[in-house]
Amino acid sequence: KLVMSVLSERAPARLAPEPSFFEFVVIIAFMMALGSMSIDNLLPAFGHIQQDFGLASANEVQLILTVYMAGFAVMQLFYGPVSDIVGRRPTLMIGLIIFSIGSLIALFAPNFEMLLVARLIQGMGAAATRILSVAIVRDRYEGREMARVMSFTMMIFIIVPVFAPAIGSLFLLFGTWHTIFVSMLVIAVGIALWFGRRMPETLHPEYRMPFSAARILGGAKRCLQERATVGYSTAIGLMFGGLMAYIGSSQQIFETEVYGLGAIFPVVFGSIAAVMGIASFVNVRIVRRLGMRRISHAGVCGHVLMSAIMVGCAIWFDGKPPLLLFAVNLAACQFLFSLTMPNFNTMAMEAQGDIAGTASSVIGAYTTIAGALLGMLVSQSFDGTVTPMALGFLPTGVLSLIVVYWTERGRLFAPHHPDPAAVMDVGH
Repeated sequence: KLVMSVLSERAPARLAPEPSFFEFVVIIAFMMALGSMSIDNLLPAFGHIQQDFGLASANEVQLILTVYMAGFAVMQLFYGPVSDIVGRRPTLMIGLIIFSIGSLIALFAPNFEMLLVARLIQGMGAAATRILSVAIVRDRYEGREMARVMSFTMMIFIIVPVFAPAIGSLFLLFGTWHTIFVSMLVIAVGIALWFGRRMPETLHPEYRMPFSAARILGGAKRCLQERATVGYSTAIGLMFGGLMAYIGSSQQIFETEVYGLGAIFPVVFGSIAAVMGIASFVNVRIVRRLGMRRISHAGVCGHVLMSAIMVGCAIWFDGKPPLLLFAVNLAACQFLFSLTMPNFNTMAMEAQGDIAGTASSVIGAYTTIAGALLGMLVSQSFDGTVTPMALGFLPTGVLSLIVVYWTERGRLFAPHHPDPAAVMDVGH
């Protein structure tokens, strides 16, 4: 009865005035960051986990990321339609409860197989934060203004991978890898309390859907029939595959097998992540003036160019280019990646405002599954050099550019909406 009462919530109490623009952005950023943090702060613990469970290969430890992303991808199909029916608030709370259960199981996992189960459950719960963050932003904003808000969110969100590996390393100095899972549990509870007290229900009453399998399937079908939604979602999935390949291989590339940086690994990883944050700031400053298409199309073209240079350097230096050269090249790729993602995501969602939850689910699941599979394929090919990762960046970038070219019918850099879109605040 209690669960049904939560799910049937129609008019949640507003315990405080609506958050300011800044607080709104920070709340959304922390929601999104939970998923990223659950990946990045575990990276320094890979060696400890391998040793504790007696795993034969470092590549085997990467399954911690793979199963997490599997749960994350599949459950995205669930949270969006549910949030269109019962609202954003109760759906997010369900996801945070599932994530917390996974964290508790991980703390007491007696073997590696049970740890993988825990990670799967964590991913299933964290999917709610990914879906609901995009849906909530779309509830309130559209067009270039939505892209601007998403870029502000990304700026704060990027702080997590900047510091997460260092924080994970710090936990390892004073405890075991279990301590990292304790921190995940604490953060999930903190987000639930903050969101519960400060964020009102953002789902427009006229967009609330009664439960109907036909309507849910109809919303998914509509996403698949919208050229921009399909095209930009596919481009996101392809480029996300390159990012996942980098994350999956980064510990072996920087900390152990290629460059042997040891304790310096979090500094290098964080510095590259900081460059992504700078790109998000740049996007905030120029998206209203230049538009999403000009910026993102230039970004994907530049990403292809820098990926080609990365492949050339990898081949020239037999898979082990100088650290500074490789890091600068990789940072440039990530900078350009961050110019594309908020804008691609906004353009994919642009026509789906009245079914934002369902559309966010379809887009999120599709892009995550594509990215996770591509990333796993590349990172599992790690051979002690940077070559597999470089070879993963280039084709995913090229295919993304081809898909964008198809989506825009050959008209790259052409803005569709020269005037900034109006803000759609809740209640207006």
